[in-house]
Amino acid sequence: MPSVRLRTFLPTWMTVLGFVCILGTSQTATAQPPVFGQPTPPPAAPSIDTPAAREQRAERERLYAELASEVDALERMGNLVKRVAALVRPNVVHIEAHKTEEQRGRRESFEEAGSGVIVEIDGSLWVLTNRHVIKGADAQGISLRLSNGREIKAQRVVSDAYTDIAVIAIEDANVSAAKLGDSSKVEIGDFVLAIGSPFGLSHSVTFGILSAKGRRDLSLGEEKIELQDFFQTDAAINPGNSGGPLLNLRGEIIALNTAIASSSGGSEGIGFAIPVNMAMRVANQLVRFGKLKRAYLGVTLDPNYTAADAEAKGIEFPGGALVKEIRPGSPAEQAKLRKGDVIVMFGPDTVENDDHLVARVGLTPVGTQIPLVIVRDGQRYQTSVSLMAIPE
Repeated sequence: MPSVRLRTFLPTWMTVLGFVCILGTSQTATAQPPVFGQPTPPPAAPSIDTPAAREQRAERERLYAELASEVDALERMGNLVKRVAALVRPNVVHIEAHKTEEQRGRRESFEEAGSGVIVEIDGSLWVLTNRHVIKGADAQGISLRLSNGREIKAQRVVSDAYTDIAVIAIEDANVSAAKLGDSSKVEIGDFVLAIGSPFGLSHSVTFGILSAKGRRDLSLGEEKIELQDFFQTDAAINPGNSGGPLLNLRGEIIALNTAIASSSGGSEGIGFAIPVNMAMRVANQLVRFGKLKRAYLGVTLDPNYTAADAEAKGIEFPGGALVKEIRPGSPAEQAKLRKGDVIVMFGPDTVENDDHLVARVGLTPVGTQIPLVIVRDGQRYQTSVSLMAIPE
């Protein structure tokens, strides 16, 4: 039988693998790089100590110093806000009112949350809040809770529908009153803080500015507030903030948060607050007399009279309020006011429009003798009027 020669064929991958292994493990062969002459040294790095570089560094250091100074000022502002919040939060009260209302012939009970702030009136402590927060609840149905979680008892409730102000009597030796500011000195652009219970989240703090003053003739849902003179703020105010304080950076109450303009039901940066001077004027009368003794001038004013109409009469902006009718036997008749008169000054205040005059008259103490300036047939006249209580 002829002999057969056997050949062994390793798979290609084994051959390559063996070759790679050999290359990786061989100790006998050393590869030498080709020699092409001496290597070229790398170029020298440019100097960083040129006049231009030094000037650039100095400018950046100056900008960093300015930035640090501005941040220091901002941090001081932040620390101030923290101190104001810590100072006033113990004076703010979370209110829960158990209300009973008649709906479609049936009496229904529900809970509503709001806010209030402790103030001192005639030597006693009261919680100042909005009437709509506690409307429909008696003192036994109102729960008052402080920032430390402790509850205090409501003793008596007095409220006024014309202004949406209410006061709740309390007796507690371990609480103190917040400090009142002067809302007549507040300016648009001032920084403000709002403290309250938005959506029931008690003692929440928000920050913003005073956006406007003298907002009147606002439509506030079912609540018809006749005497309006609101501040406007962009500090976030939501349902539950009602009755809580609006504060300046001195920790003083300047207004009482009351309402928002919103298409969503939450804060959209337009909140309204009752100036504290107005709120306390009402609160003092509620404590002393049990009601607001609203003053009465006895005129019907033209709501369609505008600043443009005033300009046509030669009256400077804002134009005052036009008298449309005089009621018989009224203080206005006794002061000899006439139909067609334009009231441009009420005491020290320049009258802006009819709503402004209504608010000023309504909050002036009954019996006060008030100087008036009117424009009649293009001439300015001075007179005075003694305000009476509005007829029941």
